[in-house]
Amino acid sequence: MMTERATALGYLRRDVSGAQQTWDETQIRSLAKRLGYDLVKTIIFDADTQYRLDQLETAVQLNQAEAVITPTLDHLDGAADPLVKFCDVITVRPENTYARWAFPKAHGDG
Repeated sequence: MMTERATALGYLRRDVSGAQQTWDETQIRSLAKRLGYDLVKTIIFDADTQYRLDQLETAVQLNQAEAVITPTLDHLDGAADPLVKFCDVITVRPENTYARWAFPKAHGDG
């Protein structure tokens, strides 16, 4: 019997990871597997990517992702929100989950 696993996206910034980008990608995959997520893709942006968080939010919605897994909060400009309004944010270092249920629903959500 197959069970459907929650979907997650990986996310990192090439400029933040630098030389350890491959290691960061491996860590994202490993954590997703250990936590039981189906990692559908890892999105990689640069510092000069415009509207990074808007694009990431769109990807979360299109993939119906329950979580975004990122190496550190530095990849999200230092903060889990506003992304946590749409999905859980999980960091590899330190391993932490910023759960969306911990925040009030956005106005208009029902």
